[in-house]
Amino acid sequence: MELISLQDKTIPSRTAVAPLERLKILLQVQNPHNIKYNGTIQGLKYIWRTEGFRGLFKGNGTNCARIIPNSAVKFFSYEQASKGILWLYREQTGNEDAQLTPLLRLGAGACAGIIAMSATYPMDMVRGRLTVQTDKSPYQYRGMLHALSTVLREEGPRALYKGWLPSVIGVIPYVGLNFAVYESLKDWLLKSNPLGLVEDSELGVVTRLACGAAAGTIGQTVAYPLDVIRRRMQMVGWKDAASIVTGEGKGRAALEYTGMIDAFRKTVRHEGVRALYKGLVPNSVKVVPSIAIAFVTYEQVKEILGVEIKISD
Repeated sequence: MELISLQDKTIPSRTAVAPLERLKILLQVQNPHNIKYNGTIQGLKYIWRTEGFRGLFKGNGTNCARIIPNSAVKFFSYEQASKGILWLYREQTGNEDAQLTPLLRLGAGACAGIIAMSATYPMDMVRGRLTVQTDKSPYQYRGMLHALSTVLREEGPRALYKGWLPSVIGVIPYVGLNFAVYESLKDWLLKSNPLGLVEDSELGVVTRLACGAAAGTIGQTVAYPLDVIRRRMQMVGWKDAASIVTGEGKGRAALEYTGMIDAFRKTVRHEGVRALYKGLVPNSVKVVPSIAIAFVTYEQVKEILGVEIKISD
């Protein structure tokens, strides 16, 4: 039943924000010496003008195929990790009524994020490349399976996990803060009821959406530089990457990284600290409401299906 609820929310929501997701990735990896996408509105117009309506949704099929198992594993892992951590916490403190603290929720969320991200990372890697390629690219991946098989054949199995380390590091504050901030805000509002928002010991949908939006804003802002580095590292070794996104010459050097630290260093040295936040605006427009809706929908659907355990339990 949990998997059904996750599938119901993920495909429509991901498809609705697919143009913003594609633009975000293009902004993250484009060459600063050959700028094609300059801001959210201009970028979307450029994609529409050069690639048409289909260009706005490039890579969405792979993203939907990835996000369903990713969300299912993430929410399931969080509930299981929360139960295990709470049990250990009660055993350690000797208090059978003890509840998870914000820090423990952060840990449970981080565990869930790492497990879910690692399980579906190869799909995310090829999704990034499918999203970046254009109709004028010299080489075309025909779809997710073709991309996976091509990367395996030409670059080896390790290539499917390029950028995994910054993803692991980034998922800790991102997913961890999402869960911790969401639940802590809910608990604070339920206990203090500062604005009279609690009715019958429950928070309304709008209030929970606001909690989810706050959680999404904090989590994605803290972790965003690592997402930029992950995307850039995913392009390393792709022989058509420079001509597809970054142009020739200087663009190619920007894609040659020996590791995460080297990628950070070269990005900041050549483009400045602001480059670590390229694509943040379209990502915020996409992520903040998406996370808010995800949390509330997950809890609402489980209530309708009669599943007793909620995230906040």
